Amino acid sequence: MTATTSWPQAPSRDLPPGDGVLQQVSIGSLELETGGYLPDVVLGYETWGTLNADASNAVLVPHALTGSTHVAQGDSDEPGWWDPLVGPGRTVDTDRFFVVSVNMVGGCYGSTGPASPAPDGRPWGSRFPFVTIRDAVRAEARLADLLGIRRWHAVLGGSLGGARALEWAVTEPQRVARCAVIAATAASTAEQIAFAQAQVQAIRLDPLFNDGDYYDGARPTAGLGLARRIAHITYRSEAELEYRFGRTPQAGEEPLGGIRPADRGRYQVESYLDHQARKLVDRFDANSYLVLTEALMSHDVTRGRGSLAEAVAGCTAEFFIAAVDSDRLYFPEQSQRLAEALPGSPPVHLISAPIGHDGFLTDVHQVAGKLGGTFFA
Repeated sequence: MTATTSWPQAPSRDLPPGDGVLQQVSIGSLELETGGYLPDVVLGYETWGTLNADASNAVLVPHALTGSTHVAQGDSDEPGWWDPLVGPGRTVDTDRFFVVSVNMVGGCYGSTGPASPAPDGRPWGSRFPFVTIRDAVRAEARLADLLGIRRWHAVLGGSLGGARALEWAVTEPQRVARCAVIAATAASTAEQIAFAQAQVQAIRLDPLFNDGDYYDGARPTAGLGLARRIAHITYRSEAELEYRFGRTPQAGEEPLGGIRPADRGRYQVESYLDHQARKLVDRFDANSYLVLTEALMSHDVTRGRGSLAEAVAGCTAEFFIAAVDSDRLYFPEQSQRLAEALPGSPPVHLISAPIGHDGFLTDVHQVAGKLGGTFFA
């Protein structure tokens, strides 16, 4: 069986790019933090709005783990994943600001990743090197150079995007005027790494994974789907799952209806997780899931920089910190510890949402006004 999924491709360079249209550019070779090397890195990115004459209105919005570059709807009919926040007349007003979103190195939405051809013409697969959040920032800084952006008006992101935003402010302090870190922390904790490791192993133990070299055959969709199930449980709160599903059986199925365990029907919550798994395996590459997950596991702004206070002492950005009150993956108190260490100890704005971690996507409007008044007035 041949894999049928095709990852997004940029339009012809002969066509003028529009708002929310995927573009690609080569940034050259990239030496990676752990010693790996990529000879020719292509970054996929989308933009909205117009860069002004002195390039002072540029805003970078990094995506979350399985997010794409499509932050806002733009000229396409496809909704963006942060439409309530980014767009004409919204908090990040694309009539005033030039918004950029970049697919992280190792991803599968236009940037060089494991599914991309290596110099020998075959997919990188198992040969793709380890990438860290710092590597991603270095790559994105080169794209900023090519776009003529010397300093970002703001960098803002949630979850993995928040980790990348924070790393930008620490690694490139003179290039970030404002930084919003939403539902993210200074470093991945032991528990966050543990949840991530279970997802990584789910993919690697799929019989079809073939050490990551599966591109000429069937894809490891079972492992990727299981990884998504594990992740999605951490993205939602116990209260939300109980309220929505409880112990209710899936329609037409009986959880106690089989003699063998394999014959029983599902509860509604099981059907929900199955649905989330199917959605992801139809649009994402298992190897990219591994690369980005392990990059997030490595996230630690203090690595080689001393204590947290010492690591962030050189930051010159104005910070906006927000957390979701029901988040059981990135606890609000972790955001509080980050805020206390930052210069000026900015307050932590709470998003009140019963949904859990995903509240940074679904309920970001709760902090939009405060964020707008702080960064985009």
